Amino acid sequence: MSQVKENDTVKVHYTGKLKNGQVFDSSLEREPLEFTLGQGMLIPGFEKAVIDMKVNDKKTVDIPVTEAYGEVRQELFHKVENAQLPEEVKPEVGLGLVSKDAQGNEHPFKIVEVNDDHIIVDGNHPLAGQELVFDLELVEIK
Repeated sequence: MSQVKENDTVKVHYTGKLKNGQVFDSSLEREPLEFTLGQGMLIPGFEKAVIDMKVNDKKTVDIPVTEAYGEVRQELFHKVENAQLPEEVKPEVGLGLVSKDAQGNEHPFKIVEVNDDHIIVDGNHPLAGQELVFDLELVEIK
């Protein structure tokens, strides 16, 4: 039976959890995730975990912060004056915002602090700084 190797296209069912067991994503109620290894589309720890699996193999892997979404980066926190916000935005902690750069690329932010004249937004990935646990099942090697 063949095993997954670099550059293979595979289908994987997964459940992603935080270390405390809280599930943040799962493919079990939908189609399995299809991806090609080595293209950088997924976090490095997820790709490494799939290498050498065979069809129908199941395993649980712990993925350290460095192989997941990385550490929380302080340079991705920004102060935004309330005057810069669109009128319809009523700032509250946890609210997601999107900013566009000069090239039209969108960058998501989350409000983490609200003050009288400004807000603080966080541009880190929501799972930055977290060690993750994935339950994996290899469904297909294409």
